[in-house]
Amino acid sequence: MTITLDSLEPALSVRQVLTLERVLAGEPEVVAGASHLDRPVRWVHVAEAADVGVMLSGGEMVLTTGVLLAGDEDKQAEYVRSLHRAEAAAVVLGLGRAFPAAPDVMRRAAERCGLPMVVLHRPFPFAELTEEVQSRLVRRKFAAVSLSEAVRTELTALITAGAPLQRLLDEVARHSACPVVVTNLAHRVLGTAGERPAVDDVLRDWERIARQAGGVEGDGWIRAELGGRGERWGRIVLCGYRGDTATGRLLADRAAEALVLHRMLAGGAACSWEEQSAQSLLTDLVSGVVPARQLLPRARAAGLPVNRRTFVPLVVRDGDPARLERLLRLLGLPGLVAELADGATAVLLSLPRDQDAGALAAHFATRLRTETGPDHPVVAAAEARAAWDDVPTGLREAQHVADAVSDSSAALDLPPVVRLKDVHLRGLIRLLRDDPHVQSFAERELDGLLRETDEDLLSVLRTYLATGRNKSRTAQLHHVSRPALYRRLEAIQVRLGVDLDDFEQAASVHIALLAHDAQQQ
Repeated sequence: MTITLDSLEPALSVRQVLTLERVLAGEPEVVAGASHLDRPVRWVHVAEAADVGVMLSGGEMVLTTGVLLAGDEDKQAEYVRSLHRAEAAAVVLGLGRAFPAAPDVMRRAAERCGLPMVVLHRPFPFAELTEEVQSRLVRRKFAAVSLSEAVRTELTALITAGAPLQRLLDEVARHSACPVVVTNLAHRVLGTAGERPAVDDVLRDWERIARQAGGVEGDGWIRAELGGRGERWGRIVLCGYRGDTATGRLLADRAAEALVLHRMLAGGAACSWEEQSAQSLLTDLVSGVVPARQLLPRARAAGLPVNRRTFVPLVVRDGDPARLERLLRLLGLPGLVAELADGATAVLLSLPRDQDAGALAAHFATRLRTETGPDHPVVAAAEARAAWDDVPTGLREAQHVADAVSDSSAALDLPPVVRLKDVHLRGLIRLLRDDPHVQSFAERELDGLLRETDEDLLSVLRTYLATGRNKSRTAQLHHVSRPALYRRLEAIQVRLGVDLDDFEQAASVHIALLAHDAQQQ
């Protein structure tokens, strides 16, 4: 059975100890330090010696009858001060022959030190309280160790199976029941996990929150450093963890160990996590599955400036993502780079509104051409977007333009940045290829050929229209004689019921064929 944090017994505080049934039988009364009752109790210690503080290591609830302190107010005050110096959790005084009532000296000293002081009005066997608290603490520590081993085993198994970073973080979030964030040292978010609304709440103002919580753990923020061989390169943060801090640290440490191992097995490429983060964000933007507004916190946390910016969506065909990332840094252009499917790489530039977005995009594309030589990648772009909500549409438009310029030889005659207007009819068809009306039009116009599934005739038709209905060139490209080509063209016209010598009918078939080809890709 998997042990989760929800199944762990909460940490025992002084307040919780005082509510135990065995303690209530002693009629406890808090006489000092009432505002500090939430201190955690690490252990219970029975001690009568006046110098008990030297035997403590912090977090103990000390039980005493005060028999060695009676009659000496200096010893009483020093006893309390020594407990405070040793960072004891509380002192419990059993009233009886030594002290029939709470001694004022001890009470005042405890109040000044902020040390909870409790007196028991009825005789109480300390052994019972010690047994009760110790057994609860031991059970909790055993459960924490079991959790630690369970998490280590599960994460190691995932790493061995080649699981990606996201799968590991999902497992950590499941155990911690709170959002989990992995960042680099500059607080840039490399990965997140947890319930999406809770994660978005954390990311909404991530930079301020991260820097505010960066030095001190509190309010459920548990951090563990990522690194090795004396070098730190990131951290994992449990955000809003509801359990006790010690167990949270244990869980964060196990997660950190797993992430470091994951990085080592991946060849030590910490930047690959940044690439995965950008890829996830840009893929979600392009797909439109997640509304852009919901992705805004992730973009901001990933280091992309989003306030009062102009966004330039680019898609680079056959571009190396690492090269594009380096070029952005070299030119000082803020943006995200992520590899999409089919050899396309998305680049989202975020520019100040007072800069010329078109000129900067052209400068980026020109520098890319210079670096890559004659076989340069095609840089397709949509018009700049002033609103974040319009970015997904822009990315999809740039992707359509890149798809339309699939022939690199044709791209040599195009400008450095190719836009929809540069790819003319082919670009429009690519943009509209998923429209059901366009799909119906293509099927209706080409029905006579598609029904027969004659690829040879489709190929001849495609070449004939692409060459401007040049019969000699078409025959040459298909290695057939002119009479043989005439017979094939005649067969095509019969099956489609059109006259290819008629410009309007030929144009209609050409558009349908472009739409059909676009739908197949």
